Amino acid sequence: MSSGPDHLVEILPLSGFDQPLAYEVPLPFRGRVEIGSLVRISLGRRQVQGIVTSLAPERPPGLSKIKSLISPVREEPVLTPDLVALAKWISGYYAARWETVLEAMIPAAVRDGAKEKLRRRIEVSPEVASEDAGALVARAPKQAQLIEFLRKQSVPVPRIETLKALGIGAAACDVLVEKGLVLETVQRVNRTAYDDEFSVGDEVAREPPVLTQEQEEAAIDLVECVKSDEFVVRLLQGVTGSGKTEVYFAAMKEALLGDGSVLFLVPEVALAPQTVSRLRSRFADDTTEVVVWHSHLSSGERLDAWSAVASGRARIVVGARSAVFCPLRNLKLIVVDEEHEPAYKQEDTPRYQGRDVAVYRAMLADCACVLGSATPSLESIRNVRSGKYGLLELKKRIDGCQLPLVHIVDMRREALRRDSSGVLSRPLLDALRQRVASREQSILFLNRRGFNTTMLCPDCGHVEQCKDCSISMTFHRTDGLLRCHLCGHQRNAPRFCPSCNSLEIRRKGHGTQRIEDMARDALPKRAKVVRIDADVMTRKNLFRKILADFRRGKIDVLVGTQMIAKGLDFPNVTLVGVVDADLPLRMEDFRASERAFQLIVQVAGRAGRGDRAGEVFVQSFAPHAPSIQYARSADLEGFLADELEQREQFAYPPYRHLVRHLFRCRNEEKAAFYAEQWIRFAKERLPSGVETRGPAPAPIEKMKGFYRYHIWYFTEFVSSLVPVLEKLRDSFPMDKEVIETIDVDPVNLG
Repeated sequence: MSSGPDHLVEILPLSGFDQPLAYEVPLPFRGRVEIGSLVRISLGRRQVQGIVTSLAPERPPGLSKIKSLISPVREEPVLTPDLVALAKWISGYYAARWETVLEAMIPAAVRDGAKEKLRRRIEVSPEVASEDAGALVARAPKQAQLIEFLRKQSVPVPRIETLKALGIGAAACDVLVEKGLVLETVQRVNRTAYDDEFSVGDEVAREPPVLTQEQEEAAIDLVECVKSDEFVVRLLQGVTGSGKTEVYFAAMKEALLGDGSVLFLVPEVALAPQTVSRLRSRFADDTTEVVVWHSHLSSGERLDAWSAVASGRARIVVGARSAVFCPLRNLKLIVVDEEHEPAYKQEDTPRYQGRDVAVYRAMLADCACVLGSATPSLESIRNVRSGKYGLLELKKRIDGCQLPLVHIVDMRREALRRDSSGVLSRPLLDALRQRVASREQSILFLNRRGFNTTMLCPDCGHVEQCKDCSISMTFHRTDGLLRCHLCGHQRNAPRFCPSCNSLEIRRKGHGTQRIEDMARDALPKRAKVVRIDADVMTRKNLFRKILADFRRGKIDVLVGTQMIAKGLDFPNVTLVGVVDADLPLRMEDFRASERAFQLIVQVAGRAGRGDRAGEVFVQSFAPHAPSIQYARSADLEGFLADELEQREQFAYPPYRHLVRHLFRCRNEEKAAFYAEQWIRFAKERLPSGVETRGPAPAPIEKMKGFYRYHIWYFTEFVSSLVPVLEKLRDSFPMDKEVIETIDVDPVNLG
């Protein structure tokens, strides 16, 4: 591809710049440089990398001589044109530097110019006669030794390992290869994630099952959307167990015709293995490779996944939010599963919302996008009702089973029982014992790690807090340590109160470790209880091994946090216990009710997926809370009517956008002062219609040693507010010790 009459391109340096610069393409590289190419350029006295953002720009006025780029870093572009455009949009919408966004899109191994791993094998040439080795003995004994060894081998052997074992240098082998006495073959080593025995049980049939009428109607609609080659968004709202995956697969089959590609997003890394296994068993063949893309991959696995996508070998990508940046060409369909999940929001710079970025990329690529959930976000519901998205509904489970029977356990009454532990209710324990006796499986859910959540002195009221964060530390019994779940700080648990020296200091509250112990103590010794949370996920593939064992029936009770709350299917699970279901309601967040409703419905949906009825026990100290009552019957419409009315009344999202402006400093007074000075400076300069609140201390006032104050902006138009905020930043004299960040559409207000 030519770069125009002047052979100019615009390149954004990945080195502190936020505007592209014009460079000339030297003659040897003309036709090899495209939009999205990673190139090496000179910037002052330095050599840096840059991304080609446009071809054949207008020659900058007044410049008679323009620098030439040095060379491409890779032969193929590292980004597709739609990704370059997407990066620019993310930069403007989410108040992030363009350079930062581009760096987030390109894996470090790719930027470093790393190559695919190759395996070289050697064997003796069939034409080599027995006397050839003898002729070499006198003048080249090492070569003769190698030939003699290879003659005894029945198959080609690894080059590096063989030469090392024989004590022979590479040069001796190279000479033999040049002479044709030794044959060398080179194979690409494909470091494929999730290609192992832990995937067994996650597969689906090669041929799709007969769809229900609801599934078929939804599938037909999505297939037509794919065929249109136009930007269109559908919200697939289906109860848990309604077969949304098969509807996705029907649309994917259409998208893969020809050279089309598919992006399949999941909210958690934990959901990727199951999805990948299903896709590989349904779609993978000689022409279609399915790859995994998320932050937990090794650098080698990520590089090989990227290479497979960039080369076109892989046309299906499965991954968490960062997979939205995969350089898929001819994109035909984007699937965002469990679209309501907060995990799609990136908490570090660039602070993008993966679901919304996926929708915008679909628009740039002129392709279909389907958002799926049993409990859709209020933002997506609002977009449906405003006509931006179409709605597809699956109201029935595919297996003919009813939704599980949900019992609400009032823990206030349970606490009055003489035999009550105050943690696991009697009805839940009885149900657990019944399931173990009948060889059925159970899940206990608590979204809180550790053994005890607080160490408290009853004599003086002292609470063991993190020295760097304004939260209590959690006791972990496995190693006897107190840990902060925000910053990771840990220390030994005290034997007496540090404040008053009382020996009565005790542990309060409960986490997954304690639930695991209590379940194990309450059940027969033969019952196997296993916990799965961030604390036990220290070994690679341990999470997948536990899930594989659970699926095979080797585990009776699985105790876990939110990583087991959604998307996973276990046919033999007939009981789910939700411990402390009202925990989300205690958060200082206007989304608290929405989170509680979604969590309970999603967790409850893990029960009764096979031919057996499911039962759910929801333990709560606020059993009459509307979100819990609506979740009891999975009454989405009732919940939406109630919650949307309240949101509209207070003009909260989804009726307006929220932009959070956070000020952090190790000096509390300085953080408060500059937040106050900022709002005085900015308030009169903001666009009309913007409402401000604050500054006020953040709900978690101190985190990782920094005191935190925030300001909220409510606006209908982010695109008009963010540029003003960024311009004001440039003219406001901010103290260098104060770090301020802008978070558009935040989901975590702590």
